[in-house]
Amino acid sequence: MTNNDILKKLRVALKLRDDDIVKILALVDFRISKSELGAFFRREDHPKYMECGDQILRNFLNGLVIHLRGPMPKKGEKKAQKKSN
Repeated sequence: MTNNDILKKLRVALKLRDDDIVKILALVDFRISKSELGAFFRREDHPKYMECGDQILRNFLNGLVIHLRGPMPKKGEKKAQKKSN
């Protein structure tokens, strides 16, 4: 399974659009255009196909963690605990 396949499967499973993926990558300061991103989702025999490298997939997964969980608190900060009544 290639990085392109993993990216495609995550996109479908999480119901993400190109805009969402660009925003997720921006969370880890990785800039990519929608046209560059679209090249990853093309068939391998398409002339504009581009292979998804490890760096792009790694940044996407790191951004996805931030997107789903929120940013990590800074060292020394304590999480605010919710009071239950």
